Amino acid sequence: MTKAVPVLTVDGPTASGKGTLSRKLASALNFHYLDSGALYRLLALHLDHQGINPKTPIADQELEQLASLLPVIFYEDRIVLEGQDVTDAIREERVGSLASEFAAKPAVRRGLLQRQWTFRSAPGLVADGRDMGTVVFPDAALKVFLVADVEERARRRTKQLIEKGISVNFDDLLADLRARDARDQSRDIAPLTPASDARLLDGSFLSISESVQQVLQWWMAIAKIA
Repeated sequence: MTKAVPVLTVDGPTASGKGTLSRKLASALNFHYLDSGALYRLLALHLDHQGINPKTPIADQELEQLASLLPVIFYEDRIVLEGQDVTDAIREERVGSLASEFAAKPAVRRGLLQRQWTFRSAPGLVADGRDMGTVVFPDAALKVFLVADVEERARRRTKQLIEKGISVNFDDLLADLRARDARDQSRDIAPLTPASDARLLDGSFLSISESVQQVLQWWMAIAKIA
């Protein structure tokens, strides 16, 4: 019955704008929204609080269990982990880098996979991440792969962090994005790559409203066929 619920996936590299695009699409379609990247960031922060880093020796079974039992609560616009509001904390660049490293571990991906499936409920779901269309929801009705020039992504993320009062160096951020892209694309488990039937959307020089309208046009065309 769950598979009868329509899914629209938006995958892409870090800071490509997939989160903003997905939230607006979910609002326009009145669908549920899954930010899979937030789950990986939450797990990275949770493990960091316990003194566990990507190089810490830990059994796969234990790591998978920690992922599957992640003590998180999602509210409308806030995220609570272990009783603390971590909405802003998980967006720190250090946490993002840790999340990228942990995401390469098979045990982590197994532990979070079931959690992601639970977000699929009527009337539909918009899911964003890096493997939504290839691994988590391969039967999605529409798969979008959002790309953007890495320097443009670095400029956007720098502006975003400065607006939040977070000090950031553009060159350091650019180098980090390039390193994360390389790590995400080369990992053995669920590498960052478009699904064979994904629609490629280059958002380098499109406004968010233009990107939303393009995806909605694709979605409506699919809905008419169905």
